[in-house]
Amino acid sequence: MATTQTPLLFSTNNNGQPFIHNSHTRLFHLLNHSIVDISHLKQIHAQLLRTIHTNHHPQALLLHSRILHHSSLLDLRYATRIFHHFQNPNSFMWNTLIRAYARTADQKHKSMELYKAMLMMEREQQSAAVIPDNYTYPFVLKACAYLFSLTEGKQVHAHVLKLGFESDTHICNSLIHFYATCGFLDLAHKVFEKMSERSEVSWNIMIDSYASAGEYDTALRMFCEMQRIHDPDGYTMQSVISSCAGLGALSLGLWAHAYVLKRSDKNMIDDVLVNTSLVDMYCKCGSVGFAKQVFEIMPYRDVNSWNSMILGLAMHGMAEEALDYYARMVKVKGLVPNSITFVGVLSACNHRGMVNEGLMYFDMMTREYKIEPRLEHYGCLVDLFARAGRIEEAMNLVSEMPMKPDDVIWRSLLDACCKQHASLELSEELAKKVFESEGSTTYSSGAYVLLSRIYASASMWNDVGLLRKLMTDKGVNKEPGCSLVEIDGVTHEFFAGDTSHPQSEDIYKFMSEIEEKLEATGYVPDYSGAPLVDEVNEGKKNTMRLHSERLAIAFGLLRSRPGMPIRVFKNLRVCNDCHSVTKLLSRIYNVEIIVRDRARFHHFKEGNCSCKDYW
Repeated sequence: MATTQTPLLFSTNNNGQPFIHNSHTRLFHLLNHSIVDISHLKQIHAQLLRTIHTNHHPQALLLHSRILHHSSLLDLRYATRIFHHFQNPNSFMWNTLIRAYARTADQKHKSMELYKAMLMMEREQQSAAVIPDNYTYPFVLKACAYLFSLTEGKQVHAHVLKLGFESDTHICNSLIHFYATCGFLDLAHKVFEKMSERSEVSWNIMIDSYASAGEYDTALRMFCEMQRIHDPDGYTMQSVISSCAGLGALSLGLWAHAYVLKRSDKNMIDDVLVNTSLVDMYCKCGSVGFAKQVFEIMPYRDVNSWNSMILGLAMHGMAEEALDYYARMVKVKGLVPNSITFVGVLSACNHRGMVNEGLMYFDMMTREYKIEPRLEHYGCLVDLFARAGRIEEAMNLVSEMPMKPDDVIWRSLLDACCKQHASLELSEELAKKVFESEGSTTYSSGAYVLLSRIYASASMWNDVGLLRKLMTDKGVNKEPGCSLVEIDGVTHEFFAGDTSHPQSEDIYKFMSEIEEKLEATGYVPDYSGAPLVDEVNEGKKNTMRLHSERLAIAFGLLRSRPGMPIRVFKNLRVCNDCHSVTKLLSRIYNVEIIVRDRARFHHFKEGNCSCKDYW
């Protein structure tokens, strides 16, 4: 068997002992130019220990500092041993180790421990050599941010002010990142506003923080302000594009894409993160065709790029294409999928009702790729079973999950029970689970509505009334339907029964025309999504025709240019009746209507929907 040996970095005599010739200069040269791996560094360290026998030697501290720096990048345990070899490490040594631990995945807390030890040594020795400096705080604050240590971070902020570093741009940037990461955007913005000089990084952190928090309008407003002072870079454009995606603003997204191309900066145009953001944006804005175009011309694609495309296709119900992209990713490109990849794959199966395929991919994820299933994976599988009518199997899966189900899983089961007309006892038990689960405030009103619908379908009107009274007593309000439609770059918002729009009179007149054309096709209303009280059909019909997406579609038909798709974004799931009506309207007016509801995209064209009536 062939063996390899690490080459010696020092010449030796016949006895294997190193020659000592101008060793300090030689060591400096090697530390600056010849570090290959930890074994080479250890040879240099050994030579240092043999030629300098005391840490008080004038050259010892500098040489050990360089060795500590390199070892912190190669072997953190070894670096820590070197550090503790010194009784009085200076600020550079403290900073080196604090930075190294701040960069680790699972030992960031040790950065804070080192910082506290550094302060204690400063107090004990009262030495300027160990006073934290402007290189210390960015890494300490980074550790606080990733650990969500708000109390400690505020104390560090106080130290920054005490030592007079409040005007240091790098430290202020770290403070902005820290407060934003901990969810205190107001405090982050205060630091930003007080900065005497803001760098491009300062603006990027602030814009990205607002985008990550879902405050997309504010992020875009800050981007406009930034342009007056700095040229945006790839990092900026990622945040801007993500904000466009969050708003579902295709026209703004197109502008951002054009801005990237107009810059003619090849690094930005070819940047994998910028292009991945564009793929994600186009998918979320309802233009999956543009997303595929961007994806196919990308010079380089990483796993995240493939994930964005697979998730986007799944969101649009294009299950077969999503699985084709997965196959290309794994078999043609040889990339290893991660847990997010399988969220996309399982979502694709779920939106098409492909139960056997979903089970196959779930098994592949756990057995072949050794990926530990997360709550999202189980949620996809539970919903896949439930929506296919296999509620018992879904319940068995929930009982076997290694983690506690959340309210989303319980609600998907309740929704399936409502659609499948399952037993009243099971529906009531599932509704109770939703109410009791953590975070149920998001969906509890929906659970009340579903349970009310179940009671109504059984003609249990007293229970419907009692449930609605309970909602009133508990202050639970039904989430109002809201739909957005973008016309010529301007977003218009409609609520159910809305009359606040400046063109409401024209919209309602046009809706009367729509009703006539629907009736001419033989359209019969589906009252299953109407208010769940024992009222006459005419009252239910009047309520349904005022659903927010119908108002948005009517306005789109009135004001959109011929041949342009109408894109509507709704906060709730589309009801059965509106789904049927939108299919008919796409045929009557020969227009493509794209609707994104809470669960997925629907593409209505020529009287059909991409979901094939499975949603």
